[in-house]
Amino acid sequence: MSLRFTAVKLFAAVLLLSVSLPAPLQAQQARLTDMVASNTRDNLLLFVKVEGAFTEKMKEAVLNGIPTSFSFIVTLEKINPFFLPNKTVAEKKVTHTIKYETLKKKFTVKRSWEDNRALTTDSFKEAQQWMSEIKSLPVASLKELKKDKRYRLSAKAELDTVELPFFLDYIFFFVSLWNFETDWKSIEFVH
Repeated sequence: MSLRFTAVKLFAAVLLLSVSLPAPLQAQQARLTDMVASNTRDNLLLFVKVEGAFTEKMKEAVLNGIPTSFSFIVTLEKINPFFLPNKTVAEKKVTHTIKYETLKKKFTVKRSWEDNRALTTDSFKEAQQWMSEIKSLPVASLKELKKDKRYRLSAKAELDTVELPFFLDYIFFFVSLWNFETDWKSIEFVH
């Protein structure tokens, strides 16, 4: 009976702690900036940066060789007049992954929208820059857009779940406290 009561108290304490803490602390700091829509002759392109994503705990995890991934979720909607629902033209999710090779002292960044081509550097600052920006992401073909219609391009970034080795799961029980998810950032334009 005493063991059961202790287990219930522990569960209640963990539940209370998780409810009483604000949304992930980094969600208040990480944000999208410098969002621009542009185009080539054929495609609508997105340029965007995420700032405040690399916290001290995240830097420490990366420098200890734990692979870390950011995902950028992008949507393009045609804005319909009156009360008609907007029409989704395109949705994309792209992922950036950073891994530090401690023996070689090299950072490798792979970005899914660039065919996961490995970018390698010995500079953590440069690797963070590669992780935190999207340049010239093709969102949709211009053939899919109608002339003189309004569109909304939206994006957000989030830290993907970190997969730790089994024995570290217990040590890093509260690792989710350094997860982040930005608010949606949108721009509207007429094609």
